[in-house]
Amino acid sequence: MKKLSVLSKEKASEQTKQIFEGIEKAVGMLPNIYSVIGNSANALGSYLTFSEAQKNGSFNAKEREAVFLAVSEENGCSYCVSAHTVIAKMNGFSEDDTLNLRSAEYPDQKLNALLKLTKSIIKNRGNADENLIDSFYQAGYDEQALVDLVALIIDKTFTNYIGRLAKPEIDFPAAQKLTKENAA
Repeated sequence: MKKLSVLSKEKASEQTKQIFEGIEKAVGMLPNIYSVIGNSANALGSYLTFSEAQKNGSFNAKEREAVFLAVSEENGCSYCVSAHTVIAKMNGFSEDDTLNLRSAEYPDQKLNALLKLTKSIIKNRGNADENLIDSFYQAGYDEQALVDLVALIIDKTFTNYIGRLAKPEIDFPAAQKLTKENAA
């Protein structure tokens, strides 16, 4: 079976090479997940534009990383869990925090309402538990935030699915496995 592969810069189209150079300049490296998505310059460019636009939504950087960890855990993408564990720590979360975020058992009530709703939306394919939607609103989020949350879920689900299809080498420190002990 032919596998979706990590695209080298040498084999990339000119359009993809330009995008790769921009990623390297912004991130300091070319993560393997982007090298896989780069098999389609259109998909990579579209994804990066969409993802960058989400920074202007309802959620701050910490909340976005919390959502990305919950989504990646729920979708079973080891690559993205590892990448976002590193990024979450860069945004002020501890190692234990990242485990709690992934399990949607975070001590902050507002953030926990966000995480539980995130996981429910994924598990139920958009038909989230109504009590969790109510908790989300009671925590102080509004309708704009709910739409922005779905956008973040879509953003991360895209890379999760690519990561699961391609299984690229994880070029970040591997995240701890989530167990009942470290998720409590």
